[in-house]
Amino acid sequence: MRLLSIVDLLFLLLEKRKQPMHVGGLFLFEQPEDADPDYVLSLVQQMQTSTTPPTFPFNQVLQNLACWEVDEDFDVEHHLRHIALPKPARVRELLSYISKEHGRLLDRARPLWECHIIEGIEPESEGRPNRFGLYFKIHHSLVDGIAAMRLVQKSLSQSPNETITLPLWALMMRHRYQLESVLPPKRTVRTIVKDQLKTTRPVISELAKTLTQGSNSHYVKTTQAPASILNQSISSSRRFIAESYDIARFRRISKCLNVSINDVVLAVCSGALREYLSCLQALPKQPLIAWVPYSMRKDGSAAGNQFAFILCNLGTHCPDPLTRLKLVHKSMNDGKKRFGRMSQSEVINYSLVAYSWELVNILTDLYPKKQAFNLIISNVPGSTKKLYWNGSELRALYPASILFNGQAMNITLASYLDRIEFGIVACSKTLPKVQNMLKLLEVEITGYEQVCDEIESGIRE
Repeated sequence: MRLLSIVDLLFLLLEKRKQPMHVGGLFLFEQPEDADPDYVLSLVQQMQTSTTPPTFPFNQVLQNLACWEVDEDFDVEHHLRHIALPKPARVRELLSYISKEHGRLLDRARPLWECHIIEGIEPESEGRPNRFGLYFKIHHSLVDGIAAMRLVQKSLSQSPNETITLPLWALMMRHRYQLESVLPPKRTVRTIVKDQLKTTRPVISELAKTLTQGSNSHYVKTTQAPASILNQSISSSRRFIAESYDIARFRRISKCLNVSINDVVLAVCSGALREYLSCLQALPKQPLIAWVPYSMRKDGSAAGNQFAFILCNLGTHCPDPLTRLKLVHKSMNDGKKRFGRMSQSEVINYSLVAYSWELVNILTDLYPKKQAFNLIISNVPGSTKKLYWNGSELRALYPASILFNGQAMNITLASYLDRIEFGIVACSKTLPKVQNMLKLLEVEITGYEQVCDEIESGIRE
């Protein structure tokens, strides 16, 4: 039995029919060139007939909203789906399927995850091998983004020649001697209370400092996010869109303008959002505020939630891209410095107190016209090495995250090899033409590249 942390519990309390609290990922694999026509079917049958029980966290079932216990009645048919799209399905049809599935709740009477194997997807290009997809969704109370990515990396292989006979939810058995190290530490009620009390004084001290922030500070207040079209009530309908971009482009901009790659990502998203809202004649006069997850994970675990949030000024009120980038850079640095003065527990508790009114708002809709942030933008580091599943090369992975009522768009990205993979989830009934965001992201990246060209040629300082 494992007690839920406060953050894990919050994800369960926040869940509603229109507000599922699971995260997911779309993984696109390219079959081996010599693959049998029934290659995907054989993978599915191998998992269906396996007698190997699931490993942590896939064997955990919720008990009384307080703790996780090992599921003794695992039913593979409840968790595994085998889907064949009409051939040859384009990526558009694939994303449409993911959109529908991402809006459906998981069954709390079972371990909170599902695995969808999808075949019938057209090749990446003419002459390339056939592709198939894996859509995996798991409740956010079980994993955060970093933990989910670690599970992926530990489960798949770095060798195209390794044959894996275990089902996906038991692949951690390949690391059975390291299994204890990836589990979150066991906590008792006594240790939880003790940890909370230890953080009281530092958290109060840090909260007091925020009250003395001057008007010229880059500290972002929890009350300054403007009302926007992004912050309407949501339905259970989802729209999932995805695209890959060369990470070298972001790295070049980062180096040229002396900011972090994450700063560039946020600024690119800012510019795309500015143009998207402008086209809808819905751009607020005040800058949009992003809630940016900040990982607090210091161990090698691959489960649970260990993160806090930094409020980032996206500078969407500024037409100049460099001004927006500077605002992003300064507000992110302010948050990092503040969290750098605190321990992991202190940061998490500081966040819970500082954003408490927003949590109450999400739970109760008490202040429907007010929000602490306009959207979540999350960047998850992934594998720098190729990954394989029984000879099939992982060609792309697109993250799909959560929406809150009053938060109708989420931008999550994950790095893989030499690319940054964007996954955007939006409420399809609230935000029109959200697919335009992908083109606008490309426009913004190109714009910053042109700035770098001018700096390198001496035209601009």
